Amino acid sequence: MRKNRLVSIAIGLAAIATSTLVMAPAASATGVAAGAGPASAPAVSTNHRIASLTGTKPVPGSGAAQAGSVQQRVDAVLAAIPGGRQVSPTKIQYDGLVVTVDPRSDATTRAYAPSDIICSPGWFCIIVRGTTFSFYACKYWDLSNWWGSSPFKNNQTKGTVFRAYDNDYNQVWSNTAYSDGYVDVTPWWHLKPC
Repeated sequence: MRKNRLVSIAIGLAAIATSTLVMAPAASATGVAAGAGPASAPAVSTNHRIASLTGTKPVPGSGAAQAGSVQQRVDAVLAAIPGGRQVSPTKIQYDGLVVTVDPRSDATTRAYAPSDIICSPGWFCIIVRGTTFSFYACKYWDLSNWWGSSPFKNNQTKGTVFRAYDNDYNQVWSNTAYSDGYVDVTPWWHLKPC
């Protein structure tokens, strides 16, 4: 049943597992400079697929293999998501969202805690199987293939409510800022950070 939600990404890398996030169109959007907070940006007029590629397991002790695996994951995200911009070897910036690939993770071997999350004021951040999603823009986001327990940090303005929804937009979880902890993202199909 969950497999039906996976958005196909033609990347030609069968060994890469994916988590996908789709941004619904919005009348206006808020852009973010890496770590700098909100800035004005043009309106979003098309859907964007936001993919978190957890990657293949690098050869132990091989810095070149690890760097290649990370860049493959970043390249696959950029190929799948129009409008993204790689701003560092591990970070991709979109309008209202920053996706960060953890080079130490193959999504199955590293455990994460809320204390591992660096989340700027005004943001909601969550690590889903080794990839950090940092949300700033207040809009609906459609998810695909999110599952398992994920650490989060709700560092938005005090009192701001983050909401997660099932496939039919029934609210399945909410969290009021400021807060952090763990949440099972398996039933999530949509979210709105504010």
